[in-house]
Amino acid sequence: HALGLAIPLVIAISTERAAKAGVLIKDRLALERMRTIDVVLFDKTGTLTEGAHAVTGAVPVPGTSKGELLALAAAAEADSEHPVARAIVTAAAQDPEAQRLGLRGTDLRSATGRGVRATVDGAEITVGGPNMLRELDQDTPEPLRAGVDEWTSRGAGVLHVLRDGAVIGALALEDKVRPESRAAVAALQDRGVRVAMITGDARQVAEAVGAELGIDEVFAEVLPQDKDTKVTELQSRGMTVAMVGDGVNDAPALARAEVGIAIGTGTDVAMESAGVVLAGNDPRSVLSMIELSRASYRKMIQNLVWAAGYNVVAVPLAAGVLAPIGIVLSPAVGAVLMSAST
Repeated sequence: HALGLAIPLVIAISTERAAKAGVLIKDRLALERMRTIDVVLFDKTGTLTEGAHAVTGAVPVPGTSKGELLALAAAAEADSEHPVARAIVTAAAQDPEAQRLGLRGTDLRSATGRGVRATVDGAEITVGGPNMLRELDQDTPEPLRAGVDEWTSRGAGVLHVLRDGAVIGALALEDKVRPESRAAVAALQDRGVRVAMITGDARQVAEAVGAELGIDEVFAEVLPQDKDTKVTELQSRGMTVAMVGDGVNDAPALARAEVGIAIGTGTDVAMESAGVVLAGNDPRSVLSMIELSRASYRKMIQNLVWAAGYNVVAVPLAAGVLAPIGIVLSPAVGAVLMSAST
């Protein structure tokens, strides 16, 4: 009885305590594996950052006004549900010239992890990040370079706006880092766990955020469909990986990692792919999971030692091994001791 209770009881109580702390353990093996994790791979947007983008800068090329730049970008992004698109549309709505122009886009085409294309006022407008710019074999024009370099140096994301294949301006978008992210990264590193970050943002932007948080390794400009290959890369180095994400494109990586941890405020697909779901969006909960896993393992070993030790002593005693010297355990005493051990 004691051996039969030693492990299941710990798992049941650990799962209950995790649930009370806002951590839903869907796969109990995930709880066991958390104590062996070598590296935690965080998705940047919505996990380490708040996921609420805002346009903080707009620089057009000569011959194009800031209002026109915002109006064209917003018209192309108007039908997109992406948080970045919503930020651009909001910025255009607050600009008088962009409002006056009142442009509308048609024939929206989205390229995941790259950007969008749409027809606006008879021209093809493209709004995209570094991957889109490379695909179109374009570079940042000299009049924009100083502004773009300043944005990337402080960790802002940069989107370029193109009209009929020519760059006409750039937009800076910033996503505030969660204050608790710094504490989470430092605490994990203090316990000997490496911290990595993965994002589709430009390398300069990603490295600025990584430096701000003190992250050990940064994977930048990663397309959504390639995120799980980065998990495989870490595993190929002999590391046990926990992946933390919140979006649809994080699902394959969550499934690939030894432990997938989904942010509860994220998508249903991410939560379905993960073994652990955090009710909130505090990255420090990952540290709590590791500590709970280690505590559970210690308690399991302790229970096994107690159960085995009791039986090693009490079973021979009950069998009468000391009867020759007059020590006999009565059935009633044996029953009491068995109940006490359980």
